[in-house]
Amino acid sequence: MENKNIIYNLSIQQANKSNALAYNSDYVASNIDTTFGILDNAYENTGKQYAKLKMAVQSGKCIDEYCDYENKQLARLENAPTVSIKFIEQVLDELSTTEDAYYDVNNNYSFMVANCMMTNKPGFSKTEGYNIRLDLLEDGSQEIIFEGPLLEKPLMINSNTLNALLNSGNDLVTETPDINEDMLKLLIDSGVLAEGSSDENGQLLPGAAIADEFVLKNTDGSYDYEIIDIGMGKGRNILKFDLDKIARKTKPFINAEVASLLQQEQSVVAAWNVFIGQGSSVEEDDQMAQNANAGSVAWDYEKVLPLSQKNKELFEANYAKYFAKNYLKQFITNKLPTVTEDAAVFDLAEAKKAKAQKFLQDNKLS
Repeated sequence: MENKNIIYNLSIQQANKSNALAYNSDYVASNIDTTFGILDNAYENTGKQYAKLKMAVQSGKCIDEYCDYENKQLARLENAPTVSIKFIEQVLDELSTTEDAYYDVNNNYSFMVANCMMTNKPGFSKTEGYNIRLDLLEDGSQEIIFEGPLLEKPLMINSNTLNALLNSGNDLVTETPDINEDMLKLLIDSGVLAEGSSDENGQLLPGAAIADEFVLKNTDGSYDYEIIDIGMGKGRNILKFDLDKIARKTKPFINAEVASLLQQEQSVVAAWNVFIGQGSSVEEDDQMAQNANAGSVAWDYEKVLPLSQKNKELFEANYAKYFAKNYLKQFITNKLPTVTEDAAVFDLAEAKKAKAQKFLQDNKLS
């Protein structure tokens, strides 16, 4: 059975993209209330509270003789608006991740529901039973609470806890790293491509190719071609590559990139679910982002974090396979010779006979 987070996240994504409610005449004719009044409700009674505390201090009728409690609460109320603005900005920023193109739908679906409420998406208004409440707590922190029909229990976020997460380099809602951008840079930086394969902006040029040092050659320095059958008794040469040498060249760069990703393990889980786990192609990833990501091999954030050494090694191995399939393969598959006369179409039988004869001569077997 599919993970509940996947089902709800995908359903909400589809509903938001379909604009189906715009074609529902009853919905369009209804008057919906999208005003949650987050700040108005939170500060409704703070004026009275402030006045009462101030009066207690001025009249000397505090809980203790130094009015410590009252002064702390006055300071809290004075600082509260600044805390509220920063807190709401942080919450909005974190929840906006749910709208990313490669958002991992294995994330808690409550975040996507909360984002729909905060951004006034159709179907998530007060009229439909949703509500957002901001509470000012006595310890100076604040708490935002999301409630509604799709949520099994309220989603509660504390300002101090969110601050601590963000200050430590973590996120409330996991962002999926741009693996494809990272791998393109890895391909260029690793040095397996010929000079002039990319521009100053790090983009591949049309003539990009594997460097000549990674192309297999015969003992006499000539290229060691593979002959392929193109039909009608004809054939042609294609280049052969030293795959072991390429793997040795790229491995340190892959290791470094994976080590960098592992600095934020939750991002590794997202990358696994969206890109790496299924071993898909870039084109397939575009479709998977709309479906169920890694499906049965997806990692559950709560179950796999912190990552075990086994999962770290599994991620690194699959990362290398993904790189080879999506970035190296296009440069080493069916590549024609760079020598003009060797790129011509020829009689297949004669070419195979000539190649066999050359092998015998090179190895002094004839």
